[in-house]
Amino acid sequence: MAYHEAPHKDPRKMGIGRSIAVLTSGGDAQGMNAAVRATVRVGIYTGAKVYFVHEGYQGLVDGGDNIKLATWESVSMMLQLGGTVIGSARCMDFKERWGRLKAACNLVKLGITNLCVIGGDGSLTGANQFRTEWSELLLDLTKEGEILAKRSSHLNIVGMVGSIDNDFCGTDMTIGTDSALHRIIEVVDAITTTAQSHQRAFILEVMGRHCGYLALVTALACGADWVFIPEMPPEENWEQHLCKRLITQRERGSRLNVIILAEGAQDRHQKPITCDQVRNLVSKKLGFDTRATILGHVQRGGTPSAFDRILGSRMGVEAVMALLEATPETPACVVSLSGNMAVRLPLMECVQVTKDVTKAMAEGRFEDAVNLRGKSFQHNWNTYKMLAHVNPPDVKSNINIAIINVGAPCAGMNAAVRAAVRVGIIQGHQMLAVYDGFDGLVNGQIEPITWSQVSGWTGQGGSNLGTKRHLPGKNIEEISLNIAKFNIHSLIIVGGFEAYLGGLELITAREKYEELCIPMVVIPATVSNNVPGSDFSIGADTALNTITTTCDRIKQSAAGTKRRVFIIETMGGYCGYLATMAGLSSGADAAYIYEEPFHIHDLELNVEHLIEKMKTSVKRGLILRNSNANDNYTTQFLYNLYSEEGKGTFDCRMNILGHMQQGGTPTPFDRNFGTKMGSKSVLWVTDKLKECYRHGRIFANTPDSACVLGMKKRSLLFQPLTSLKDDTDFEHRIPKTQWWMRLRPILKILAKYDAIEIDTSEVAAMDLHASEMHNCSITAKQGKR
Repeated sequence: MAYHEAPHKDPRKMGIGRSIAVLTSGGDAQGMNAAVRATVRVGIYTGAKVYFVHEGYQGLVDGGDNIKLATWESVSMMLQLGGTVIGSARCMDFKERWGRLKAACNLVKLGITNLCVIGGDGSLTGANQFRTEWSELLLDLTKEGEILAKRSSHLNIVGMVGSIDNDFCGTDMTIGTDSALHRIIEVVDAITTTAQSHQRAFILEVMGRHCGYLALVTALACGADWVFIPEMPPEENWEQHLCKRLITQRERGSRLNVIILAEGAQDRHQKPITCDQVRNLVSKKLGFDTRATILGHVQRGGTPSAFDRILGSRMGVEAVMALLEATPETPACVVSLSGNMAVRLPLMECVQVTKDVTKAMAEGRFEDAVNLRGKSFQHNWNTYKMLAHVNPPDVKSNINIAIINVGAPCAGMNAAVRAAVRVGIIQGHQMLAVYDGFDGLVNGQIEPITWSQVSGWTGQGGSNLGTKRHLPGKNIEEISLNIAKFNIHSLIIVGGFEAYLGGLELITAREKYEELCIPMVVIPATVSNNVPGSDFSIGADTALNTITTTCDRIKQSAAGTKRRVFIIETMGGYCGYLATMAGLSSGADAAYIYEEPFHIHDLELNVEHLIEKMKTSVKRGLILRNSNANDNYTTQFLYNLYSEEGKGTFDCRMNILGHMQQGGTPTPFDRNFGTKMGSKSVLWVTDKLKECYRHGRIFANTPDSACVLGMKKRSLLFQPLTSLKDDTDFEHRIPKTQWWMRLRPILKILAKYDAIEIDTSEVAAMDLHASEMHNCSITAKQGKR
C-alpha cells in the first residue's frame, strides 16, 4: 500500500474551511499534551478550525461542552504537563452503534470531518470502525431528519499512538514510553543504593501486560541479573537457572541482585509468573534478604521527557498534514517513528501485526513474537542475552582490546565501557583500560579491567576512565611503542569530535608505524551530537533533558512574574542540535544556531514577535542560543538588544547553563544506547581481528579496519573514518549534513511565526516499512503452518 506525496500547496491555506477534532483515548501517557498542542497550533496555522474533544470517545458521544473550539493560547504551558489535559475515559457507549451514531451527529453539527485520535491500538481500531461506518451513519441521520451538510460526506482519520508500554507494531517508540522509562530508572537507582547497603535482592514489577519492552530496556539500563517478559518466557527449570545466576553474581563480588519482571510475565505453559512467586523462590532457596516492589501507576505520571515532547510535537504536525492531504480514497493512517523520521503507515496493517504478536504468544511461537515486535526489540533482547551470559569461556582468545575515553565527559560513556568490557570477556579477550584519554596511551596508564570492576557503571555519569581533549598527533611514536609494549590488538575509542580526529590521526600514521595497523572503532559520545557518521551521540539525550528541565523552571518563573523574556545559552560548540531540540521540547520562541545564519533583520523580527506576544494572555518569552551561534551576536549582545528594545513591554534575564549539561546520571536512552554501542563494537572488532590475522600476526591497514559506529536512521552502522571526511566541516567541528535541521520549521510554526515551509517528504519512507512489517507477519504465519 503506498501513500504518495500531495502536490505542493501553501500550508497556510490548506486548512481553510476545514475543521479538525483532536481527542485522547484509553490509558494516559506523558507526551500526549505535546501532541495535542502541536495538532492545535499547526491546524490553526493552516487556517483550519481545531476542536478539543474532552474525555475521549465519551465526550464525542455526549457532545455539548465536551467539544470546544481550541485557540492558540489554550494550549500554552501544556508541554511540560504529564497525562492528558483534555481528559481520557474508557467508553463503552462508543462500542455500540447507537453511541457512534450520536458521535457522528455531534461532529456533523460542527462541520468536523477530520478526526485525530491519540491512544492505543483499541482506540485506533475504534476510530477506523467509525470511519468505515461513516456513510451509513450519515444515511441514518438523514432519515431521522438530522441536519446534514454535503461536505460531511466522508471522515478522515489519523492516529497517533500514546501508550507507555510501546506495544504497537509499526513505530519504534510510542508517546509516553521514554518518560515511563525515566520514572522506572529513577526508582531503580534509588532501590539499588538501599539494596547494596543490606546485600539484598530486589524484584521490580513494571507495566507491560502484553509487551515486555519496558522490562527489557530497564534490565539493560540498570544491568539487571534477570528479566521476565511475556514475548520470551524462560526455559523449563528456570528456577534453578535463576538461582545459579544470582549466586554467581554474589561470588563475583556483587552486593545486590536486581530482577525485572513485566506484569504480563508468564512461563512456557502460559502460567503467570508473579513478583511474590519469584521473591519466595529467592528467599527460601538461597536465603537472600529479598524485597519486591510493584511500580504501578507511578510509571504513567510525572513530566514528559524531552524525547516524548519532541515525538508528540512531530507526530502532531505530521497528523495535521496527513488529514489535510487525505482524499476519500486514502486509507486511515497512523503516524509512526521510524529511526529519526516521522512516517505515515496504514493503520489497520499496524493493528493487525500488533494482534499477531499476541496470537504468536498465545500459540507458543515466542521467536515469532520477538521478531514481530521489530528490529529494535530484537536488538535489545539479543544484547540482554549476551550480557546476562556471565560465564566466560575456558579457552582464552589471547586477544587484548584497549578501551579509551577521549574529549569532554558525558553521561552514558561508562555504560558503553561496561558493555564493551563484559562482551569482550565473554568472547575470551583480555580487556585493557586506558586512563585519561590519549595521554594515558602516551604515558602507559594501561591496566587490565575485569568483569566486577565495571559493576554498576551503567547508571554512573561522567567518565570513570578519565578523559582529556588532547589529540595523539604529537606523540604517535610513544603511542605506537605502548601499543607494542602492552600487546594491544585493537582499540575502542569512546568520545566526541576529538575521538574522530584522534582516530584519523592514528590511521594517517599507519604508513610510518606498523603498530597502528590494528582494528579501531570510534563510538560517538558527546553532548554536542556533532560526530560525523551518526544521527545521535551518547550523552546528548541526558544533556537535552537537563536543559529541558531547567527551561521548565525558568518558564515557571517567567509565568509568575509575567512580561519577562529569558535568554538561555546552551552548549554544543558550532552544532545547534541541543539548542534546536531544547527549543522544541521547552516551547521556545526562537533558537539561534550557527547552521542557520541570522542577521539584524531576523533579530528585529524576533523582538517584534515577542512584543506582539505580550499583548496576549501568554506574557513570557524563552530564547535559546547555541554557544558559538555567531561571533558578534553573543548571548550578552542578545540580552542587551532584547532589554533595550523591550523597554516598557518586557524585561530580560540571561542564563548560561554551562557544564551542568555534561553532568548527571544518564537517561534510560543513553544507558541503553551506550550498552548497545559498546556490545556491538566488540563483536565487530572480534570479526575484524579474524579477517586481519595473517602469518601469525594482526595487520589491518584497509580503510574499513578503522570505523565510526553510528546510528543512521534505524540501524547501527560501521563507516570507515576516511569515508566521512567529505561530509565533515573540520573548521567548525560539525557534519555538513544534519538530519535535525528539517525540524527547525516546526519550532518556528509552534512559536507562531508565519510563512514557514513544512517538509512532509518523510512519508516516502513508508512503503518499505509497511511491507517489511507485513512480510514479517506473513512469515510468522507460514512458520506456524
